[in-house]
Amino acid sequence: MQAAPALGVIGGSGLYAMDGLENGEYHELDTPFGRPSSRLFVGERAGKRIVFLARHGIGHVYTPAAVNYRANIYALKMMGVERIVAVSACGSLREDYVPGEIVVPDQLFDRTEGRPRSFFDRGIVAHISAAEPFCADLSETLAASVESAGGRVHRGGTYITIPGPRFSTKAESNTYRGWGMSIIGMTTCPEAFLAREAEMCYAVMAHVTDYDVWHTSEETVSVERIVRTLRENMELAQVAINNLIDEMDGSRACDCADALKDTVLTDPEHLDPEAARRLGILVERYIP
Repeated sequence: MQAAPALGVIGGSGLYAMDGLENGEYHELDTPFGRPSSRLFVGERAGKRIVFLARHGIGHVYTPAAVNYRANIYALKMMGVERIVAVSACGSLREDYVPGEIVVPDQLFDRTEGRPRSFFDRGIVAHISAAEPFCADLSETLAASVESAGGRVHRGGTYITIPGPRFSTKAESNTYRGWGMSIIGMTTCPEAFLAREAEMCYAVMAHVTDYDVWHTSEETVSVERIVRTLRENMELAQVAINNLIDEMDGSRACDCADALKDTVLTDPEHLDPEAARRLGILVERYIP
């Protein structure tokens, strides 16, 4: 039996492929929630299997609101992925989180609208714990990997996810700063929550590209600035991910693998068989 992949990588803006993987092949998957954003690329590094998915599609064709997050996470689950590192662009809401630096956040605030936030939308009811939305173990290993790649990394901070695709107004940006938010982006919700429901470890490598629009003495956020900063950081991202892969073994010391335990409230006598089939590999351990 083939070993589970060591890591799944979700590439955000600027990261549409991974370099340096051997024996690569593409997988076209369909899920009960539709097709993922892109084909999944599976390759090897030092004998460890890695699965890569481009969140916005090849060529960046999906807006943050149009991404099929459920299909993406389910497809990675189908491939046997247990750990996910998501690479994202973000704006800084703090003076000390400087463009060009990396943030590995430990908290999450959801301001998105209209995105399916759960696999459990009908037929079966489950309530996961999201008090700590990121895997602490994977996040620490990721942060250390960024440091060993030569990057400046901030451990912790709250990532607020806004709907997009537009950027914030100054009033909104200053409000988020007043709330104590650290960085701002458009994609981590509901991705993190779906990964938790799928019992996968999830951490974010957030690349600070700008100071959003609140900073009066810095260049205002723009697509041109985001792309420029991301291009400068992509080599760092690749090296950091390779370092992370080298550090990982097959064990998980966290509780992510049992995140659904004792969360299903639907009486077994009233379970919807169609919902059970739809959820498939997510609930097979818990549904008789």
